[in-house]
Amino acid sequence: MANIRLIKRRIRSVKSIAQITRAMQLVAASKMRKAQEQASSGRRYAEKIAQMVTNLASAVDVSHHPLLVTPPPTGKKLIIAISTNKGLCGGLNTNLFRFFFKEYAKPSAHEYVTIGQKGTLLLERMRLPVAADFSTTVPFVNNVPALTELVIQKYTTGGYEGVDMLYSDFVSALRQNPKKRVLLPLSIAAVDVGEKNLGQYLIEPSPEEVLNFLIPHYIENQIRDAILQAEASEHSARMIAMKNATDNALSLVDELTLVYNKARQEKITYEISDMVTARLAVEV
Repeated sequence: MANIRLIKRRIRSVKSIAQITRAMQLVAASKMRKAQEQASSGRRYAEKIAQMVTNLASAVDVSHHPLLVTPPPTGKKLIIAISTNKGLCGGLNTNLFRFFFKEYAKPSAHEYVTIGQKGTLLLERMRLPVAADFSTTVPFVNNVPALTELVIQKYTTGGYEGVDMLYSDFVSALRQNPKKRVLLPLSIAAVDVGEKNLGQYLIEPSPEEVLNFLIPHYIENQIRDAILQAEASEHSARMIAMKNATDNALSLVDELTLVYNKARQEKITYEISDMVTARLAVEV
């Protein structure tokens, strides 16, 4: 009897878990649709402004612009690590951290700016230098202006040889890939030769002044795009993880129900056997 009560209690508990994970799956699916739309629209804009800055930089003398000049190699980079504040999103953060250790053989040589408590906790446990943490302001896109200003200030005065961003790139609802994006210095070599010779354009007041005005917007949009991609990846991974958890819980309910029915049938069989035995004993 005790075993039957225990099995019934476990069935109720697993059903409650399935209801919770099902609700979390629906919430994540709703957030994922909105985040996916923002990520898709923001990606196209980020690509266009990056193309504009790169094409314009290839036509002017960039030796006087601190954000375009390739600094001397120091072995030190400023790395913006974008993770999540919450868990329950499958292996999203784990895959990002594995990619991080694969890309940077000596993580202690760099300095970090974190967005997301999961990444902050990892770097703190490893005792790596964290220059700033932007995990408390939600949504993360609200940090973009302050983060842009910090990146520009640190790159021009901190002696870094570059600024990288690590984040989860949204490919589809079922696929999110960890990605590294070089934010600074800007690679002018990426411009296609055919694009450089499209023709002469009249730019006012001057290409240099336009470029000086455009570069901060380029950095800001690259950071915003990475954050939007990471948020879409988070909601997608959480939706899939909660769906798997719900399916596993329902499967466990079926297994426990089968065990419960067997135990109940066994108990009934024993009771009937006892009754028959007692009756035969009385008749004898």
